[in-house]
Amino acid sequence: MTDSLGKLSFEEMLDTAAMLGIETLEIPTGGYSNAPHMDIDRLLESRQAREDYMRAIESRGLRLEVLNCNGNQLSPDPQGEKDARLVEKTFRLAQLLGVEKIAMMSGLPGGGPGAKYANWVTCCWPPVMLEMLEYQWNEAGIPYWENTVKLAEQCGIKKIALEVHPTQIVYNVPTLLKLRQAVGPMIGANLDPSHLFFMGMDPVEAAKALGRERAVYHVHAKDTHIERDVADLNGNHETAAYLSTPAYERSWTYCALGYGHDVFWWKRYLMTLLEFGYDGPLSLEIEDVVMPSVIATAKSADLLKEAMPRDYTRDFPAHLLEIKGLGFDI
Repeated sequence: MTDSLGKLSFEEMLDTAAMLGIETLEIPTGGYSNAPHMDIDRLLESRQAREDYMRAIESRGLRLEVLNCNGNQLSPDPQGEKDARLVEKTFRLAQLLGVEKIAMMSGLPGGGPGAKYANWVTCCWPPVMLEMLEYQWNEAGIPYWENTVKLAEQCGIKKIALEVHPTQIVYNVPTLLKLRQAVGPMIGANLDPSHLFFMGMDPVEAAKALGRERAVYHVHAKDTHIERDVADLNGNHETAAYLSTPAYERSWTYCALGYGHDVFWWKRYLMTLLEFGYDGPLSLEIEDVVMPSVIATAKSADLLKEAMPRDYTRDFPAHLLEIKGLGFDI
Protein backbone atom coordinates (compact mmCIF):
# COMPACT_ATOMS: atom_id res chain seq x y z
CA MET A 1 0.00 0.00 0.00
CA THR A 2 2.12 2.79 -1.40
CA ASP A 3 1.18 5.43 1.18
CA SER A 4 3.49 3.42 3.45
CA LEU A 5 6.27 5.18 1.52
CA GLY A 6 4.27 8.35 1.00
CA LYS A 7 7.19 10.72 1.59
CA LEU A 8 8.99 9.28 -1.46
CA SER A 9 8.42 10.34 -5.03
CA PHE A 10 6.65 7.93 -7.38
CA GLU A 11 9.92 6.75 -8.93
CA GLU A 12 11.66 6.46 -5.53
CA MET A 13 8.72 4.50 -4.17
CA LEU A 14 8.86 2.05 -7.08
CA ASP A 15 12.62 1.56 -6.74
CA THR A 16 12.31 1.00 -2.98
CA ALA A 17 9.41 -1.42 -3.37
CA ALA A 18 11.36 -3.46 -5.89
CA MET A 19 14.43 -3.44 -3.62
CA LEU A 20 12.34 -4.77 -0.71
CA GLY A 21 10.98 -7.64 -2.78
CA ILE A 22 7.45 -6.24 -3.07
CA GLU A 23 5.54 -7.83 -5.96
CA THR A 24 2.23 -5.97 -6.28
CA LEU A 25 1.04 -2.46 -5.51
CA GLU A 26 -2.09 -0.94 -4.00
CA ILE A 27 -2.16 2.74 -4.93
CA PRO A 28 -4.52 5.28 -3.32
CA THR A 29 -6.31 7.73 -5.60
CA GLY A 30 -7.38 10.27 -2.94
CA GLY A 31 -9.95 10.53 -0.16
CA TYR A 32 -8.25 10.08 3.20
CA SER A 33 -4.96 9.82 1.31
CA ASN A 34 -3.28 12.80 -0.31
CA ALA A 35 -2.48 10.41 -3.18
CA PRO A 36 1.27 11.12 -3.29
CA HIS A 37 1.81 8.65 -6.13
CA MET A 38 -1.14 9.34 -8.40
CA ASP A 39 -2.72 12.30 -10.19
CA ILE A 40 -6.05 10.73 -11.02
CA ASP A 41 -7.35 13.58 -13.17
CA ARG A 42 -4.23 13.57 -15.34
CA LEU A 43 -4.39 9.81 -15.77
CA LEU A 44 -8.07 9.97 -16.72
CA GLU A 45 -7.41 12.65 -19.30
CA SER A 46 -4.26 11.32 -20.97
CA ARG A 47 -3.70 7.93 -22.56
CA GLN A 48 0.00 8.72 -22.80
CA ALA A 49 0.15 9.49 -19.09
CA ARG A 50 -1.49 6.15 -18.33
CA GLU A 51 0.94 4.27 -20.56
CA ASP A 52 3.94 6.02 -18.97
CA TYR A 53 2.57 5.31 -15.50
CA MET A 54 2.08 1.61 -16.11
CA ARG A 55 5.42 1.32 -17.88
CA ALA A 56 7.18 2.76 -14.83
CA ILE A 57 5.52 0.16 -12.60
CA GLU A 58 6.10 -2.82 -14.86
CA SER A 59 9.72 -1.90 -15.63
CA ARG A 60 10.52 -2.69 -11.95
CA GLY A 61 8.87 -6.10 -12.16
CA LEU A 62 5.88 -4.81 -10.18
CA ARG A 63 2.16 -5.13 -10.88
CA LEU A 64 -0.66 -2.73 -10.09
CA GLU A 65 -3.10 -4.94 -8.18
CA VAL A 66 -5.56 -2.57 -6.49
CA LEU A 67 -6.72 1.03 -6.58
CA ASN A 68 -7.72 2.41 -3.19
CA CYS A 69 -10.27 5.21 -2.80
CA ASN A 70 -10.78 5.21 0.97
CA GLY A 71 -12.99 8.11 1.99
CA ASN A 72 -16.47 8.74 3.37
CA GLN A 73 -18.73 9.00 0.35
CA LEU A 74 -21.81 8.77 2.62
CA SER A 75 -20.88 11.73 4.82
CA PRO A 76 -23.51 14.49 4.87
CA ASP A 77 -20.86 17.23 4.73
CA PRO A 78 -19.36 18.58 1.46
CA GLN A 79 -16.45 16.13 1.73
CA GLY A 80 -18.94 13.31 1.23
CA GLU A 81 -19.86 14.58 -2.22
CA LYS A 82 -16.20 14.99 -3.09
CA ASP A 83 -15.41 11.44 -1.97
CA ALA A 84 -18.39 10.09 -3.93
CA ARG A 85 -17.03 11.73 -7.09
CA LEU A 86 -13.63 10.20 -6.34
CA VAL A 87 -15.19 6.72 -6.21
CA GLU A 88 -16.66 7.23 -9.67
CA LYS A 89 -13.35 8.53 -11.03
CA THR A 90 -11.49 5.60 -9.50
CA PHE A 91 -13.85 3.09 -11.11
CA ARG A 92 -13.37 4.76 -14.50
CA LEU A 93 -9.60 4.78 -14.12
CA ALA A 94 -9.61 1.14 -13.06
CA GLN A 95 -11.37 0.27 -16.30
CA LEU A 96 -8.79 2.18 -18.34
CA LEU A 97 -5.86 0.54 -16.52
CA GLY A 98 -7.32 -2.97 -16.48
CA VAL A 99 -7.57 -3.10 -12.67
CA GLU A 100 -10.39 -5.34 -11.50
CA LYS A 101 -10.28 -4.84 -7.72
CA ILE A 102 -11.00 -1.71 -5.68
CA ALA A 103 -10.22 -1.25 -1.99
CA MET A 104 -12.36 1.29 -0.17
CA MET A 105 -14.48 1.90 2.90
CA SER A 106 -18.22 1.44 3.24
CA GLY A 107 -18.83 5.02 4.33
CA LEU A 108 -20.78 6.41 7.27
CA PRO A 109 -23.89 8.63 7.02
CA GLY A 110 -25.21 11.02 9.59
CA GLY A 111 -27.83 9.95 12.09
CA GLY A 112 -30.74 11.22 9.98
CA PRO A 113 -31.68 13.26 6.88
CA GLY A 114 -30.81 16.61 8.48
CA ALA A 115 -27.50 15.56 10.04
CA LYS A 116 -24.44 17.75 9.64
CA TYR A 117 -21.77 15.16 10.44
CA ALA A 118 -21.32 11.40 10.15
CA ASN A 119 -22.35 9.48 13.26
CA TRP A 120 -20.96 6.07 14.27
CA VAL A 121 -23.50 4.21 16.42
CA THR A 122 -21.75 1.90 18.90
CA CYS A 123 -24.53 1.20 21.40
CA CYS A 124 -28.19 0.17 21.21
CA TRP A 125 -29.26 2.64 23.89
CA PRO A 126 -30.91 5.10 24.10
CA PRO A 127 -33.54 3.87 21.59
CA VAL A 128 -32.84 6.71 19.16
CA MET A 129 -29.59 4.91 18.31
CA LEU A 130 -31.59 2.12 16.66
CA GLU A 131 -33.55 4.73 14.69
CA MET A 132 -30.23 6.13 13.46
CA LEU A 133 -29.10 2.67 12.36
CA GLU A 134 -32.35 2.13 10.50
CA TYR A 135 -31.78 5.35 8.56
CA GLN A 136 -28.08 4.72 7.96
CA TRP A 137 -28.63 1.26 6.50
CA ASN A 138 -31.97 1.36 4.74
CA GLU A 139 -32.21 4.96 3.58
CA ALA A 140 -28.55 5.83 2.97
CA GLY A 141 -26.12 2.90 2.96
CA ILE A 142 -27.87 0.14 1.02
CA PRO A 143 -29.33 2.44 -1.68
CA TYR A 144 -25.89 3.96 -2.28
CA TRP A 145 -24.23 0.57 -2.56
CA GLU A 146 -26.91 -0.84 -4.87
CA ASN A 147 -26.10 1.94 -7.33
CA THR A 148 -22.35 1.71 -6.77
CA VAL A 149 -22.25 -2.01 -7.47
CA LYS A 150 -24.00 -1.38 -10.79
CA LEU A 151 -21.41 1.27 -11.69
CA ALA A 152 -18.58 -1.11 -10.77
CA GLU A 153 -20.02 -3.79 -13.03
CA GLN A 154 -20.22 -1.30 -15.90
CA CYS A 155 -16.53 -0.50 -15.37
CA GLY A 156 -15.41 -4.12 -15.47
CA ILE A 157 -14.64 -4.29 -11.76
CA LYS A 158 -14.90 -7.78 -10.31
CA LYS A 159 -14.39 -7.14 -6.60
CA ILE A 160 -14.88 -4.28 -4.15
CA ALA A 161 -12.92 -4.97 -0.96
CA LEU A 162 -14.40 -2.94 1.90
CA GLU A 163 -12.06 -2.26 4.78
CA VAL A 164 -13.56 -3.58 8.01
CA HIS A 165 -12.92 -0.38 9.91
CA PRO A 166 -14.33 1.63 12.85
CA THR A 167 -16.41 4.73 12.08
CA GLN A 168 -17.96 2.99 9.06
CA ILE A 169 -21.26 1.15 8.67
CA VAL A 170 -19.14 -1.93 7.90
CA TYR A 171 -16.85 -2.37 10.90
CA ASN A 172 -17.08 -6.07 11.82
CA VAL A 173 -17.95 -9.45 10.32
CA PRO A 174 -21.77 -9.23 10.73
CA THR A 175 -21.98 -5.77 9.13
CA LEU A 176 -19.81 -6.83 6.18
CA LEU A 177 -22.01 -9.87 5.57
CA LYS A 178 -25.16 -7.76 6.02
CA LEU A 179 -24.14 -5.39 3.22
CA ARG A 180 -22.95 -8.27 1.03
CA GLN A 181 -26.31 -10.02 1.44
CA ALA A 182 -28.15 -6.80 0.56
CA VAL A 183 -26.25 -5.86 -2.60
CA GLY A 184 -24.51 -9.02 -3.77
CA PRO A 185 -21.12 -10.73 -4.02
CA MET A 186 -19.37 -7.77 -5.65
CA ILE A 187 -18.84 -6.77 -2.01
CA GLY A 188 -16.21 -8.54 0.10
CA ALA A 189 -13.79 -7.68 2.86
CA ASN A 190 -10.48 -5.91 2.90
CA LEU A 191 -9.45 -7.64 6.11
CA ASP A 192 -7.07 -5.51 8.16
CA PRO A 193 -6.18 -7.11 11.49
CA SER A 194 -4.87 -3.87 12.98
CA HIS A 195 -8.39 -2.47 13.44
CA LEU A 196 -9.78 -5.73 14.73
CA PHE A 197 -7.07 -5.86 17.39
CA PHE A 198 -8.05 -2.61 19.06
CA MET A 199 -11.78 -3.23 18.65
CA GLY A 200 -11.35 -6.43 20.68
CA MET A 201 -11.93 -8.93 17.85
CA ASP A 202 -9.89 -11.95 16.80
CA PRO A 203 -8.61 -11.58 13.21
CA VAL A 204 -8.09 -15.35 12.93
CA GLU A 205 -11.75 -16.01 13.73
CA ALA A 206 -12.77 -13.21 11.37
CA ALA A 207 -10.71 -14.84 8.61
CA LYS A 208 -12.50 -18.13 9.23
CA ALA A 209 -15.99 -16.61 9.26
CA LEU A 210 -15.46 -14.51 6.14
CA GLY A 211 -13.52 -17.29 4.46
CA ARG A 212 -16.44 -19.68 4.82
CA GLU A 213 -18.47 -17.17 2.77
CA ARG A 214 -15.62 -16.69 0.27
CA ALA A 215 -15.82 -13.03 1.24
CA VAL A 216 -12.15 -12.12 1.83
CA TYR A 217 -11.15 -10.12 -1.25
CA HIS A 218 -8.05 -8.30 -0.01
CA VAL A 219 -5.84 -8.24 3.08
CA HIS A 220 -3.93 -5.38 4.66
CA ALA A 221 -0.88 -6.54 6.59
CA LYS A 222 -0.80 -4.04 9.44
CA ASP A 223 -0.07 -4.47 13.13
CA THR A 224 -1.22 -2.81 16.34
CA HIS A 225 0.41 -2.61 19.76
CA ILE A 226 -1.99 -2.55 22.70
CA GLU A 227 -0.65 -0.52 25.63
CA ARG A 228 -2.26 -2.77 28.21
CA ASP A 229 -1.95 -0.57 31.31
CA VAL A 230 -3.63 2.33 29.48
CA ALA A 231 -6.26 0.13 27.85
CA ASP A 232 -7.18 -1.42 31.19
CA LEU A 233 -8.20 2.03 32.43
CA ASN A 234 -9.44 3.71 29.23
CA GLY A 235 -10.76 0.84 27.16
CA ASN A 236 -9.87 0.79 23.49
CA HIS A 237 -12.18 3.55 22.24
CA GLU A 238 -9.16 5.84 22.09
CA THR A 239 -9.74 9.53 21.33
CA ALA A 240 -6.28 10.93 22.12
CA ALA A 241 -4.88 12.52 18.95
CA TYR A 242 -2.81 9.93 17.12
CA LEU A 243 0.27 11.88 16.03
CA SER A 244 0.47 14.40 18.87
CA THR A 245 0.03 11.95 21.75
CA PRO A 246 2.97 9.74 22.83
CA ALA A 247 2.32 6.10 22.00
CA TYR A 248 2.71 5.07 25.64
CA GLU A 249 -0.20 7.34 26.60
CA ARG A 250 -2.64 5.77 24.13
CA SER A 251 -4.54 2.49 24.46
CA TRP A 252 -3.22 1.34 21.09
CA THR A 253 -0.81 2.40 18.37
CA TYR A 254 -0.16 1.12 14.86
CA CYS A 255 3.28 -0.40 14.45
CA ALA A 256 5.52 -2.34 12.09
CA LEU A 257 4.69 -6.03 11.78
CA GLY A 258 6.12 -8.00 14.67
CA TYR A 259 6.10 -5.10 17.10
CA GLY A 260 2.51 -5.76 18.15
CA HIS A 261 2.15 -9.46 17.36
CA ASP A 262 5.05 -11.81 16.76
CA VAL A 263 5.86 -13.86 13.70
CA PHE A 264 4.13 -16.93 15.15
CA TRP A 265 0.84 -15.02 15.25
CA TRP A 266 1.29 -13.89 11.65
CA LYS A 267 2.08 -17.45 10.53
CA ARG A 268 -1.12 -18.70 12.14
CA TYR A 269 -3.14 -15.87 10.59
CA LEU A 270 -1.77 -16.39 7.08
CA MET A 271 -2.24 -20.13 7.22
CA THR A 272 -5.86 -19.56 8.31
CA LEU A 273 -6.45 -17.23 5.37
CA LEU A 274 -5.00 -19.81 3.00
CA GLU A 275 -6.92 -22.67 4.55
CA PHE A 276 -10.18 -20.76 4.18
CA GLY A 277 -9.67 -19.83 0.56
CA TYR A 278 -7.65 -16.61 0.34
CA ASP A 279 -4.40 -16.78 -1.63
CA GLY A 280 -4.23 -13.19 -2.86
CA PRO A 281 -1.75 -10.42 -2.04
CA LEU A 282 -0.91 -9.14 1.43
CA SER A 283 -0.76 -5.39 1.19
CA LEU A 284 1.67 -3.85 3.65
CA GLU A 285 0.13 -0.75 5.22
CA ILE A 286 2.63 0.91 7.54
CA GLU A 287 1.65 3.67 9.97
CA ASP A 288 4.37 3.15 12.56
CA VAL A 289 5.00 6.43 14.41
CA VAL A 290 8.32 5.44 16.02
CA MET A 291 10.74 4.33 13.29
CA PRO A 292 11.36 5.72 9.78
CA SER A 293 8.74 4.47 7.34
CA VAL A 294 11.24 2.77 5.04
CA ILE A 295 12.71 0.82 7.99
CA ALA A 296 9.24 -0.14 9.25
CA THR A 297 8.28 -1.25 5.75
CA ALA A 298 11.48 -3.27 5.30
CA LYS A 299 11.13 -5.03 8.66
CA SER A 300 7.48 -5.77 7.94
CA ALA A 301 8.31 -7.17 4.50
CA ASP A 302 10.97 -9.41 6.03
CA LEU A 303 8.50 -10.74 8.59
CA LEU A 304 5.92 -11.48 5.90
CA LYS A 305 8.49 -13.36 3.84
CA GLU A 306 9.15 -15.58 6.84
CA ALA A 307 5.48 -15.99 7.73
CA MET A 308 3.99 -16.56 4.29
CA PRO A 309 3.55 -20.19 3.19
CA ARG A 310 5.96 -19.64 0.31
CA ASP A 311 9.69 -20.03 -0.18
CA TYR A 312 11.63 -16.92 -1.10
CA THR A 313 15.13 -18.39 -1.11
CA ARG A 314 14.89 -21.48 -3.34
CA ASP A 315 13.63 -21.87 -6.88
CA PHE A 316 11.76 -25.16 -6.75
CA PRO A 317 10.54 -26.74 -10.02
CA ALA A 318 6.87 -25.91 -10.48
CA HIS A 319 5.71 -29.53 -10.39
CA LEU A 320 7.15 -29.99 -6.89
CA LEU A 321 5.09 -27.09 -5.57
CA GLU A 322 1.90 -28.79 -6.70
CA ILE A 323 2.48 -31.79 -4.40
CA LYS A 324 0.60 -31.45 -1.13
CA GLY A 325 0.17 -33.69 1.86
CA LEU A 326 2.19 -36.53 3.28
CA GLY A 327 4.29 -38.90 1.25
CA PHE A 328 2.93 -41.96 2.97
CA ASP A 329 -0.40 -43.48 3.88
CA ILE A 330 -1.84 -42.98 7.33
